Amino acid sequence: MKITEKDMLRFKKDITSLLGNDFPPSSDDEIFRDMLFNIAKLRDENLNTLEIRLLNTAFKELRHAMKIFKPYRSIPKVAVFGSARTKPTHPNYKMAEAFGQMVVKKGWMVTTGGASGIMEAAMVGAGAEHSFGLNIMLPFEQEPNWVIKGNLKLVNFKYFFTRKLMFLKESEATVLFPGGFGTFDEGFESMTLVQTGKAKPRPIVMVDAPGSDYWKSLLRLLKKNLLDEGLISPHDLMLVRHYQDNASAVNDLVVFYKNYDSSRFLKDKYLIRLKRPLSDIELREIAAGFKDICAKGGIERLKDIAEDDNQDPSLERLVFYFNRTSYSRLHGMIDALNALPSLA
Repeated sequence: MKITEKDMLRFKKDITSLLGNDFPPSSDDEIFRDMLFNIAKLRDENLNTLEIRLLNTAFKELRHAMKIFKPYRSIPKVAVFGSARTKPTHPNYKMAEAFGQMVVKKGWMVTTGGASGIMEAAMVGAGAEHSFGLNIMLPFEQEPNWVIKGNLKLVNFKYFFTRKLMFLKESEATVLFPGGFGTFDEGFESMTLVQTGKAKPRPIVMVDAPGSDYWKSLLRLLKKNLLDEGLISPHDLMLVRHYQDNASAVNDLVVFYKNYDSSRFLKDKYLIRLKRPLSDIELREIAAGFKDICAKGGIERLKDIAEDDNQDPSLERLVFYFNRTSYSRLHGMIDALNALPSLA
């Protein structure tokens, strides 16, 4: 039976009554009403059973994963990708293990696919206490490794798209060790989402053993076939850094958040939060150096922090009318804000 407008209004009223009587009041009640209303509308969409199961499973996977990550939101995390087939004797395995150990010493946690190879190595270095595993259920290769198996921070996913969403949502950086199709998939996903502004700015770092041509050959290919052919913007390859030593790779992650705290769109402006106030001279230099990313006006301080949902008074806030295309230049601006001489 088709749901009419009258049915919809009555159902919304019933949901309001349900939430009001059985749940403590919440500022998100309207969102809960909308979610329940859309679930009810599924009865009118005439979807088949497989489609309904897909929606239900995706919702359950995301809900459970967010529950697992919630207690650790204040700790920065790096998503580490690489081949499940890399043997413990391989130089890249040893580098990934050392990387996990080094990044944890800097106060970070490690998130991997939870399987063997590079994923296992990073978790061995980090230790189970500082690791999350986002495992995909496959018929081969993707059994949880011994480090994370049985750990409450191991989350199993049926769908790649929900798993990939959690990798990006619950991490502050992406690190790529040599791998196969899956590594390239996750790497290019990170690049694409940062380049288009669908993910917040983040470090994207490629790491391999000294003497390896793995990432160098890819970067040459990207420069020749994408950059030189005009298929990407001149600054887009600056979104990716390549290192053959762990100290530089870990430093890249830490330095990105040396002064930069976070960012978001604030109505029609872009807001950047910083850990240290800028002097007037520093602000003028940043504004002059990155005026090309402004659609109009310039870069200035946010006058009223009440406009920001994060009202931490210790944070400096810059706002500007972003042109919404120059995300690689935005990344460059963050680099400049982290490299101010006064921070040395």
